[in-house]
Amino acid sequence: MGRFKPGQLARLDRKWVKLNRVNPPGLKHPGSTRIPNGNRKVLPRTRITSTKISGWRTIPSCVIASSDTTAADLYGFKEAIRANKTWLESLLNERGVIFFRGFPVKSPSDFNGVVEAFGFPEAFYVGGRASRTKVVGRVYTANECPPDQGIPFHHEMAYVPNFPSKLFFFCEEAPGSGGQTPIVLSYVVYEKMKEKHPEFVAQLEKYGMTYKKMMNDEDHPSSYTGRGWKSAYNTDDKNLLKEMVAELGTNLEWIGNAVKLITGPLPAIRIFDKESQRKVWFNNLSTGKIGPMTNDIHDQDAYVELGNGDLVPEQAKKDCLEILEEECVVIPWKKGDVMLVNNLMVLHARQPVLKPPRRVLASLCK
Repeated sequence: MGRFKPGQLARLDRKWVKLNRVNPPGLKHPGSTRIPNGNRKVLPRTRITSTKISGWRTIPSCVIASSDTTAADLYGFKEAIRANKTWLESLLNERGVIFFRGFPVKSPSDFNGVVEAFGFPEAFYVGGRASRTKVVGRVYTANECPPDQGIPFHHEMAYVPNFPSKLFFFCEEAPGSGGQTPIVLSYVVYEKMKEKHPEFVAQLEKYGMTYKKMMNDEDHPSSYTGRGWKSAYNTDDKNLLKEMVAELGTNLEWIGNAVKLITGPLPAIRIFDKESQRKVWFNNLSTGKIGPMTNDIHDQDAYVELGNGDLVPEQAKKDCLEILEEECVVIPWKKGDVMLVNNLMVLHARQPVLKPPRRVLASLCK
């Protein structure tokens, strides 16, 4: 099979950009398709470029292999990534998501090689709530809860101080229907919520958010937050667990073999881009319950409250969920797709799988 040759091309944003050892020229915003308010549009399965959401900047940037590169080998693809890493990183920071389609990524090992080609340090899933299993190298299952369950929008691990900055997803097996991974720009959510609930957002900025979770000693993959404390922290030593969570700013309370974890308050609105000073909606309000938490050791739900102890207004959460649905972009998975997400500016979710099977793998990076 032929390798990528210097000067070979991939389709990017409706223009041709060389994938070789010379960084591509300066980026310009491409033509885009507008998504009207209140309507979620599914991008076409072929010739994906980018889309604009309600007048906001485009998301994502999609790199599509041209017909003369689809047969090229994996080595050439990885070399192209290494040669253009600086440019790809700038694109990721501009758009929030890069979506690769049509490249020779066929197996978890192939995917692991692509992740390593970017050279980002690995982020470890310490304290994570989803049941996950290592597949190979730096590659894990994404979330092992039943495929017919949806997973709300979230920033990966926003409920702990040490969260990944980048996420890779790989579609090893595409579902017949459903199972997409919607994405939405976090600063859009912040601006929309500030318009609808200025007082609540001001409280979030002042007090932050506190996260509460009951964890059993065993995993419960029937829930998307059902990971047990032994798996989450890779220990069965209660004293060691106390030390580990303390370093993460988390308090614990033992209830038999279960543990109640309280983390925070953590900033719920953050500024990661020092140049633009743009604020992002960096919290997991959409995945948490807002009522008072009990000591039920079988409760697999996560809970959120304002950092001062006040409960989140129900209408604020309801409007947040509606904004996320209205502003998101959905790209149907195809076998071999790779999606790179900037976790500091983009939330992601999972839609229920309507026609299985589906197998999407993940890798987290610092």
